[in-house]
Amino acid sequence: MAEVVNSFLAQATENLTENATNSTKKTPSTPEGMAVAYGSLIIMALLPIFFGSYRSVVYHKENKPEKMTKKDAAIFPIIASCALFGLYIVFKVFSKEYINLLLTGYFFFLGVLALTHVLSPIVSKLVPTSIPNIPYHITFKQGEGDAAQFLIDYRFSTYDVVTLACCSLVGAWYLLGKHWVANNLFGLAFAINAVELLHLNNVVTGCILLCGLFFYDVFWVFGTDVMVTVAKSFEAPIKLVFPQDLLQNGLAANNFAMLGLGDIVIPGIFIALLLRFDHSLKRKTKTYFHAACIAYFFGLMATIFVMHVFKHAQPALLYLVPACIGTPLLLAMVKGDLTALFKYEDSPDEKADEKKKDEKQAKETKKVK
Repeated sequence: MAEVVNSFLAQATENLTENATNSTKKTPSTPEGMAVAYGSLIIMALLPIFFGSYRSVVYHKENKPEKMTKKDAAIFPIIASCALFGLYIVFKVFSKEYINLLLTGYFFFLGVLALTHVLSPIVSKLVPTSIPNIPYHITFKQGEGDAAQFLIDYRFSTYDVVTLACCSLVGAWYLLGKHWVANNLFGLAFAINAVELLHLNNVVTGCILLCGLFFYDVFWVFGTDVMVTVAKSFEAPIKLVFPQDLLQNGLAANNFAMLGLGDIVIPGIFIALLLRFDHSLKRKTKTYFHAACIAYFFGLMATIFVMHVFKHAQPALLYLVPACIGTPLLLAMVKGDLTALFKYEDSPDEKADEKKKDEKQAKETKKVK
């Protein structure tokens, strides 16, 4: 049994690992180190989905997020393909050192802002009460009256400034050394923000998006070397990494296992939709959300297993999409919620809202009379 486990981990390492530094030497990985690395990646993949989903429920109640339409979901894989192939051409034509230098500065600002948004509620509770929490509101308006458009409408407080300062230290750490811990902090922040803020309006839209990206992932991984080339050349916190030689080298480890953020965010926004559906049912349990999380976990495990059996790199969405879509649909059939699941609308139509307002105004007018 030990020989099978060791062989499985060794093959998974060959298919999944990537050198995140410019060093040509890697410390040989032990079975224990590889188990820690892949276990940590799976845990880090589940955390953004869990916390991002619950934050999406709060965000949906407090705001009116822009919803993705069926048309947007259908053309998204095409746009993603164009962007991926464009990056591939850029890396082939230009020196990747200069491109990554620009990307480092770009993701430094994005990472600091994303991490600030995630940590602001936590840091605000830790700030001493001696520091007053003064609110601020920055606005930049174009036009007057009803035709006015707010180009900038941002509210923050003194505690948010403290959070921004703390996150800037993490950004400086990433900017100077691109340490894997700083990379993961930014990557987790990006994933949580994406799951929280990117809203699918209904299950049909989610199925269209996931199925389209299913074929996108399969084509660019199996059909070409484009995705692999871009992933190896692209030095940015768009992936989570964990060292397999952590037990030997500690924080200076350099032999990494990797998981792309797309394999977290894409299923994550669908799972977040299922959590909001659970809330709409007003039941004590979150059946569909928990079932989808379990399905996602087994989908990741299946990806690694198939890599070992076929000795070939596998697109994760090939296994995650059927697991994340099939599990809640089968569960809904068993529980008799299939019709409710497909009828559920995350955001009501604007026309319905206007109709309710008109009815309310009509009732108030009658009362006045």
